Amino acid sequence: MDYFSGPMTVTYPQGSFERILQAVDAAKIAGVPVVMIQHTASRPTLKLFQTGSEGWQLHPGLVRRGWDHLIEKTLAGSFTGTDLDEWLKAHDIGTVAICGYMTQMCCDTTARQAQHLGYAVEFLGDATGTLDFSNDAGSVKAEELHRAVLVTQNWGFSRVMTVERWAAGLG
Repeated sequence: MDYFSGPMTVTYPQGSFERILQAVDAAKIAGVPVVMIQHTASRPTLKLFQTGSEGWQLHPGLVRRGWDHLIEKTLAGSFTGTDLDEWLKAHDIGTVAICGYMTQMCCDTTARQAQHLGYAVEFLGDATGTLDFSNDAGSVKAEELHRAVLVTQNWGFSRVMTVERWAAGLG
């Protein structure tokens, strides 16, 4: 829930969470397995994503829909330190579709890892999201950051598409 209130609230693109839910619904209707990824803070000193906290909880809209496998991760990439690769191989899955938050962190890292491991990757650009960032290196608006990641992903790591286009190709 930390992505829905507080300093990590996702602001771009508008409606991205509704499209995440649409992607889950489309996958379930088509019989495509859904793997839910839950981020957990790697250190107790971090303020966000602390195990058991309200912010760590999965959004009720996702919980109501359910999933086939739940992964808890502590790093940006969903393959690092998890059983995701083994689970996908055990279920003879060769293509992964990426949606969720944050476009430039967890989504981008996981898509790159998947491609490096030999999976075909479909990146649902309108079902990922981010926010404005500012630090010692500079600042970037959410829309600009999101677009840059999608362009980079589509250049050689994954096939970027909308949820509508992806869902139309299922089944």
